[in-house]
Amino acid sequence: MTALLPAIVRETPSDKPVDAAVIWLHGLGADGNDFAPIVPELRLPSAMSVRFIFPHAPSIPVTLNSGYVMPAWYDILNADVSRRVDELQLRRSAAAVHAFVKQQQDLGIDSRRIVLAGFSQGGAVVLEAGLSCPVALGGILSLSSYFPTADSVTVSDANRSLPIRICHGTQDPVVSESLGLQSVEALKKLGYQPVYSNYPMPHSVCPAEIRDISQWFQHVLA
Repeated sequence: MTALLPAIVRETPSDKPVDAAVIWLHGLGADGNDFAPIVPELRLPSAMSVRFIFPHAPSIPVTLNSGYVMPAWYDILNADVSRRVDELQLRRSAAAVHAFVKQQQDLGIDSRRIVLAGFSQGGAVVLEAGLSCPVALGGILSLSSYFPTADSVTVSDANRSLPIRICHGTQDPVVSESLGLQSVEALKKLGYQPVYSNYPMPHSVCPAEIRDISQWFQHVLA
């Protein structure tokens, strides 16, 4: 079994026992601290008792950045529209996500109440991890990202009707919105019905997006 990566864990304030989990992956060069502060900003209802897990990616050389060693879910080989990546490393990161899913199941969380979320590189990993996960999940949230394994992912029968939300900035200079739209089309070809939203922002998150994410979490974890 894949060993668990180090992670930050946050739980929403509630009198109820935790009965849902969100596994949220950061982007290139960041770590789990990047999105941990978003939990209170989501303003989830007190009736929801959710555990948020923010894993730290391992540090590896990144070709795109002249081989500089930094936290990354996989190596990026170039930054053109093809966005070539090391798919083996990406799948290893997806396996690391599956290990967190198994951990949460062992802690008593129904897998159908586990959502995978990710920003940029993290979004690419959770698309692969969610579609290939052998147990039914609650949904996938991909933010300012792309889908490099769209043509090679092995879709699990357990997740063929998985709710998927894609969000992107219209002014993103790092991951063009066109790549987010390509992800939507690729998912449709695989039989999914992803919900797409864009926002007037660069490679980041914004208050309107956070409100939409909160509403989506409340919907899929209702």
